[in-house]
Amino acid sequence: MQKILTHSEKQTFDLGKKLAKALRGGEILALTGPLGAGKTVLAKGLAAGLGIKKTINSPTFILMKIYQLKAKNLKLKANKLIHLDCYRLKNPQEIINIGAKEYFGQPNTITVIEWAEKIKSILPSGQTKNIRIRLKGANHRQIIIDK
Repeated sequence: MQKILTHSEKQTFDLGKKLAKALRGGEILALTGPLGAGKTVLAKGLAAGLGIKKTINSPTFILMKIYQLKAKNLKLKANKLIHLDCYRLKNPQEIINIGAKEYFGQPNTITVIEWAEKIKSILPSGQTKNIRIRLKGANHRQIIIDK
């Protein structure tokens, strides 16, 4: 377990960029934390670190967005970033119904899930990296990375 403190939105974004450098493909990043904790900011940093130039917004109303990746180095096997937002879900079956579960753990895909606690029952336990974000003040976050 790793605990990291960030003191601004920029630091949270930069942490996402840093974490992206270790990703290769097949990872499932389960982001949890209260509303406004910084899950989307971290997801934006991850996307930027993976070379995505598009504006990243949380797919709250459409549930899933797919972004194409261009391999910046030979270590990156993934060619897609799947960004899920489960905030409005009533049950995990909704993720299954849109076909998102098929991407979980695929070597050509990196999956980032906001509000992952809502679909915990369908996440593959051995492949999911839990990232919890806790508010520690107006601009302060404690980010706990399991595994």
